[in-house]
Amino acid sequence: QVQLKESGGGSVQAGGSLRLSCAASGDTFRNNCMGWFRQAPGKEREGVAAIDSSTFYADSVKGRFTISQDNAKNTLYLQMNNLQPEDTAMYYCAARFSWCPSILQAVWFAVWGQGTQVAIAS
Repeated sequence: QVQLKESGGGSVQAGGSLRLSCAASGDTFRNNCMGWFRQAPGKEREGVAAIDSSTFYADSVKGRFTISQDNAKNTLYLQMNNLQPEDTAMYYCAARFSWCPSILQAVWFAVWGQGTQVAIAS
């Protein structure tokens, strides 16, 4: 059974950086899509970035966030630079046992981590 565990969240000032990690059990990355989502209070969960043989980003994070994975370590990363208060949310990693969908919607992903909180102060 695939399990995901996020880490690396925290509180930073606007303009700062954080790197999130997602440790995955099992051979999760082969032919699969791994994604990062976030959910702010009172809002729907939104796709931030995803990776299979390509990378995909929400318009709101393009040029600031970078998704990557280390297959040897079974770990997914999200490097977040120039963070802004609107990036404040709980961040989740997720796995889809197929290629990345054309639209990053939570419904397409089968396995989720427990989340890590990111808070950006203005």
